[in-house]
Amino acid sequence: MGFFDFLADAGSKVFGKDDPEPEVTLPIIKHIENSGVDVSNLKTKFTAGVVTLSGYVPNQEQKEKAVLTAGNIAGVSRVQDNLILGAPPADTAEAEKAEAEAEAAEDGKAGEAAWESRTYTVQPGDTLGKIAKEFYGNAMEYPKIFEANKPMLSDPDKIYPGQVLRIPE
Repeated sequence: MGFFDFLADAGSKVFGKDDPEPEVTLPIIKHIENSGVDVSNLKTKFTAGVVTLSGYVPNQEQKEKAVLTAGNIAGVSRVQDNLILGAPPADTAEAEKAEAEAEAAEDGKAGEAAWESRTYTVQPGDTLGKIAKEFYGNAMEYPKIFEANKPMLSDPDKIYPGQVLRIPE
């Protein structure tokens, strides 16, 4: 849990030009769902360029995809990760208590410190091969990065500066 910073002027365009901020959470949820994340127990808020994600996701991979997908939206400069791994308790009061405790316990913890994957912000001139060479020592390992970022990435040749990618071990 924690904050993740992104470039606000880079990313997928999911907002309408005149959408007021309180009404943009549905496109964010849909965009996250399209990246393969189970959004049935996920909640979002969007204020002043900051997306807050809370609720439950089934595993670490889906948590990381949700944060990166939300952050790779044009207009989003920061994502607050308050997601909890696992299924929500059956009792609504227990679920709310667990969410509040998780937020309080993790409040000061750096966001990426709790991640299993590394992240990389794409720079001008980067290719997945170049990034793979940097992290794995072999440019031909780029499919690992591509697969870890599907369906956010639909083509290994279509990455853009400012995009934040998951880099699996």
